Amino acid sequence: MTLDTVKRAAETPEEAMPYSELGMKQDEYDRVRQILGRRPTSSELAIYSVMWSEHCSYKSSKVHLRQFATKAPKSDALLVGMGENAGVVDIGDGWAATFKIESHNHPSYVEPHQGAATGVGGIVRDIMSMGARPVAVMDALRFGGAHQEDTRRVLPGVVEGISHYGNCLGLPNIGGEVVFDPCYIGNPLVNALCVGLLRKDQIKLATAPGPGNKVVLFGASTGPDGIGGASVLASATFDEESHAKRPAVQVGDPFMEKLLIECCLELYAADVVVGIQDLGAAGVSCATTELAAKGTGGMHVDLDLVPLRDPSLRPEEILMSESQERMMAIVRPDDIPAFMAICEKWDVPATVIGEVTDTGRLVMTWRGETIVDIPPGTAADEGPVYERPFHEPAGQAELNADTPDKLPRPADLRATLLELLGSPNLASKEWVTSQYDRYVRSNTVLAQPADAGVLRVAEDDEHPTKRGIALATDGNGRYTKLDPYTGAQLALAEAYRNVATTGARPLAVTNCLNFGSPEDPEVMWQFAEAVRGLADACRTLGVPVTGGNVSFYNQTGSQAIHPTPIVGVLGVLDDVSKRIRPGFAAPGLKVALLGETGEEFGGSEWAHVVHGHLGGLPPQANLEAHKALAEVMVEAARRGLVEGSHDLSDGGLAIALAESCLAHGVGARVTVSGEPFADLFSESSGRVLVAVRPEAFEEFAALCAEHEVPCYGLGVTGGDSLVVEGVLGIPVAELRETHERTLPAIFG
Repeated sequence: MTLDTVKRAAETPEEAMPYSELGMKQDEYDRVRQILGRRPTSSELAIYSVMWSEHCSYKSSKVHLRQFATKAPKSDALLVGMGENAGVVDIGDGWAATFKIESHNHPSYVEPHQGAATGVGGIVRDIMSMGARPVAVMDALRFGGAHQEDTRRVLPGVVEGISHYGNCLGLPNIGGEVVFDPCYIGNPLVNALCVGLLRKDQIKLATAPGPGNKVVLFGASTGPDGIGGASVLASATFDEESHAKRPAVQVGDPFMEKLLIECCLELYAADVVVGIQDLGAAGVSCATTELAAKGTGGMHVDLDLVPLRDPSLRPEEILMSESQERMMAIVRPDDIPAFMAICEKWDVPATVIGEVTDTGRLVMTWRGETIVDIPPGTAADEGPVYERPFHEPAGQAELNADTPDKLPRPADLRATLLELLGSPNLASKEWVTSQYDRYVRSNTVLAQPADAGVLRVAEDDEHPTKRGIALATDGNGRYTKLDPYTGAQLALAEAYRNVATTGARPLAVTNCLNFGSPEDPEVMWQFAEAVRGLADACRTLGVPVTGGNVSFYNQTGSQAIHPTPIVGVLGVLDDVSKRIRPGFAAPGLKVALLGETGEEFGGSEWAHVVHGHLGGLPPQANLEAHKALAEVMVEAARRGLVEGSHDLSDGGLAIALAESCLAHGVGARVTVSGEPFADLFSESSGRVLVAVRPEAFEEFAALCAEHEVPCYGLGVTGGDSLVVEGVLGIPVAELRETHERTLPAIFG
């Protein structure tokens, strides 16, 4: 095969190029020709095709995502925002936390184990590239119906992949979600989050400054796995043909990544790294173009020097490979010996493959010929930007008019509670979470099934601190289907509330926006409304978006998933020992409900589980109420007033009471004052269940009144049953048996 060089490309302008096979449109290819003043070489086409793919360039979402910047609330804590590999926030005492969530949806359907495993590996490297030590992971998972055959194929592999990779890295998995809905059959969602810690003066960025500095590729060698993964699997409509695209799924090696983590941390400590970028989607193409574009503007790379597992790979394949466990660093020439010595110590292969220049061009050679000569910014930052048409879906008004008011309300509330508690979405997820190590590294304070994961910031002699961080992820596709604007706000509100429920002060947001095809105007309307809602909610709550991911084309054929924005919130505890425990920790505590309850059943678990119904409107978001509620919980934790807490969400008060009893095996006797069904099963937002020492209750109630947060005394903890006076009574043992049997019965 003739080597396609820059010289040859200039001499053969009319040679046909396979741009459409690489996911490019005619006008996009024409623009590349215009930028270069000639046709691209095959290697240049490889770079532009992956860098301009939907997954890498955000070409259909940029016009909407800008709201996260234009509406961003002022935040003294924000150190690094959108545009870098991950956001960074100041958590006090000289410490910073970096966190981000991303998707690996289609690969996890094609090859569940490797797709999910490499999703974890990729997000961990994003955190490493900020200069941090990764300290924990979380995952938000969506599958088809629990009893559907394909769910039984996909879910065990996904869980196994997450478990294998995270456990091998020695990272605790401290939280997340597992949700089932038929809309996700054939297109599961695997959203992985990682959080890391670093000193706030040690942040690293993806930049390549300084002509003469060396470009070093280190970590695993490059192979054929994952070639074109970003453009093939994440940037086009997903269908059954994807089964044949297994080469586009990366293969992970967590043991190499563990070495890479320790190696990077020692490189940072030795101050021998000027800039750094992980190699994830688009591989060498992404790392070189982004580093060069953010640096002096030029770079020369010799692709012959890239270590290969398969020597038959051609240059365009080297550029598009998404082989895992690789990093690219910019290193001063004088620091190369020290850099290489540290890599050798950790048994991490490292190779100088190029040099930073000031030419404003990314130039690559292979076998002595120039095969790439492009302005790097045109690939990294100047891809196409589409203002896709959008309009409200046909039938949206009818969907919203189909309220659950017409559904028959149950006479037997005891049976209804047990039916919901044992349903796949509300049942115990211990079958999943028991496969994850939640306590490795010994800094986990709270983990699943707590509302939020909590970690202590590990103290050392040089940088002592009592601080902790809390993290939660949430999202509800049914709510967002009914009203994308409010549904996105409810996702943020729940994650925000879950963090505050531990006593942590919410600081910042990351998100993973999972939607169908952006080429469908109805899907684009859902996306535009969800982004608008999320941006408005962040402004109201005072928590900025630090970064995240857009995942489009989540559909099988023409059938899109429910629009599913997953929102992660990070908060800080000034003293982690004062975190609030989940549930009812002891008998004799006063039980109170914070927040107002209305009759809000649109998109509820009751309507979904009992009646298979989806219609009406979701609950109101009550953002100002959430701000006040968070202030109460943070101050109550600081004063040590609350012994236990649990947010109210899916299933309402009834499920919150049951789960609070199950947390420590302590029953409760409570009274509801209104219509029992609405009081127990409404999903009104902005509510928290608390357990308070009797002697502290007056002070706690005064704190609620000060912040204008409604506080309703319900009863007291104790006994071996959950009793709602005059309504129902269920032994805790029966609650537990119902709650824990479901997933093992389905998945073995």
